[in-house]
Amino acid sequence: MKRIAIFGGTFNPVHFGHLVAAQAVKDRLRLDRVIFVPAFLPPHKKETVLASATDRLNMVKLAIGDNPHFTCSDVEFKRKGKSYSIDTAIFFRKKFPKSTALYFIIGADELVQLHTWKDIDQLLHLVTFVAVNRPGFIPPAKIKDLKHIKVEMPAVDISSSLIRNFVAKGRDIRYLTHPKVVEYIKKRSLYKQR
Repeated sequence: MKRIAIFGGTFNPVHFGHLVAAQAVKDRLRLDRVIFVPAFLPPHKKETVLASATDRLNMVKLAIGDNPHFTCSDVEFKRKGKSYSIDTAIFFRKKFPKSTALYFIIGADELVQLHTWKDIDQLLHLVTFVAVNRPGFIPPAKIKDLKHIKVEMPAVDISSSLIRNFVAKGRDIRYLTHPKVVEYIKKRSLYKQR
């Protein structure tokens, strides 16, 4: 039986926290593959500085290129419009055999927001949520009843907004994300506008 996880997100930009989380889930659940799915148009995020969908996809590909268990999908780009997890889950559920165990990686802080996700009841039938801990976040008692697998990962207190702020202020972002992503951001002059 194949075990595959979907890891959706804005990835604006992808960073080491994302990569460490994906690897922790891959190891803990003995996954065959983690599929990174950058959102074309995130429905919940109100990013003030959003790199183009193509740039975000390219950065993910650069960041995961040296890991044979990580792949990247542009399914949400092909679909256009707002990127809803339910549509992505339906796509992958149809793509893989019924025997495939399908997981969906989120940060533990997202558990609080799950009730606002489109068609969440249907989504809970299609995938098993895997929540990775976030530095400083303690889940409220009420969400502990929500069916999910908790995965502990090393605390990596890096966020995409931190990287964007560093770039806007002309600060060095090496050691926050993959070197190839650092070069890509420089080459494309991303996140400099404020």
